[in-house]
Amino acid sequence: MRKISITAMILLLISMFSLAACSSSGSSENKAAGDGGNSDTKGTTTLRFATWDSGEALKIQQDIAKKFEEKNPGVKVQVEAYGDGFDQKLAASFGAKNPPDVMYMWNFPAYVESLEPLDQYIKGDPEMDLNDYYQGLFNYSSLNGKIYGMPAGFTTRVVYYNKDLFDQAKIPYPKDGWTWDDFKQIAKKLSDPSKKQYGFGVVPEPDTYDLQGLIWSNGGSYISDDGKKINGYMNSPETIEAISVLSDMLKDKSAVLVGGKNQQSGDDIFKAGKIAMWESGVWPLEGFKQAKINFGTVEVPSFGSKPAKGVIASSAVSIAKDSNHKDLAYKFVKFYSSPEAIKMRTADLPVRISVVKEMKMEQDPNLSPFYKMLERSDNTPAFLLNKNWNEINRNLSAAINAVMLGQDAKKLLNTAAEDSERYLK
Repeated sequence: MRKISITAMILLLISMFSLAACSSSGSSENKAAGDGGNSDTKGTTTLRFATWDSGEALKIQQDIAKKFEEKNPGVKVQVEAYGDGFDQKLAASFGAKNPPDVMYMWNFPAYVESLEPLDQYIKGDPEMDLNDYYQGLFNYSSLNGKIYGMPAGFTTRVVYYNKDLFDQAKIPYPKDGWTWDDFKQIAKKLSDPSKKQYGFGVVPEPDTYDLQGLIWSNGGSYISDDGKKINGYMNSPETIEAISVLSDMLKDKSAVLVGGKNQQSGDDIFKAGKIAMWESGVWPLEGFKQAKINFGTVEVPSFGSKPAKGVIASSAVSIAKDSNHKDLAYKFVKFYSSPEAIKMRTADLPVRISVVKEMKMEQDPNLSPFYKMLERSDNTPAFLLNKNWNEINRNLSAAINAVMLGQDAKKLLNTAAEDSERYLK
């Protein structure tokens, strides 16, 4: 699974749509497996699948592809590992009218014109039970009332805490339902700058996407629900207060900046026992286990009586509108979403309720908070609400980065909101 980072989309996306415009879906009938497209003289049909994974995660994708081939004789799944250049390569392939048949997907607004809606396949498939999926995930892979990607994996964000540091300070472990006032008091008690030990770690350039859970928890947001207003949202008192929580903790030295240029990552500093609490997704969990860190996880804090809110980092599997093998592509997407394939994947959390219950994951004290936060993740991320979000986000990101360095949050967010208004016209 890829951690979502809402950065400015590169110029290739612009060229993609100027070259491709809105590609026609051609015949009303999808081409069946083996018809046209990539077939060799032996009658083998090649299905191309693009992924951003690398290393061990890529090996798992290749194993899933092999399983699909075993179940579908005459089919070869060509796994294309785009790695860190995923968006650039995918955009170029769409622009050249030669996209992979199936691909990992997260940035649906950027690619929606080039993706095949899946509703017609799902409705005609009695074996596809959408009720077995966590429904909030479809909020991240649907646009304009249509499903453009089947959920493949996800993570919410939780707070990791070092039990040994809590024990040494005789502080009870945090529990679900705690507040930011609780969090700040605990962080202060667990900080000793003379030992370079701090209660919490904050990245110097926070991902604005990840911060949305914090802001939603305080009743704020970057943009209105209809995606048409920024002023009064990005710079609202609730948004300013939420962002200021982190900068205030940095000022009083109950938190420290981690993971900046030439700095250790927050994961590594948490492993070293130099920060007592660390907020992240599921990605570092196995590494903490392997490092034999005595840790626990807990839901993110709330702002008083306001409900804590979460944001999802998700991945989905989509089909190219220009694919010559749409039926076969859907068959692969369906297999990729099957319990068998989901169990093969270990880098993220299962998206199907039946798999989670079978594996008793909700009973695992370290995994349970991720699923509790999933229930709290029903807000729509800003990038899905306005097609110009990448441009807007440049202003927002610059403002928040400056706030983390001690500058005035209200002034900076007012300026960011004012400068972003032109992108709404």
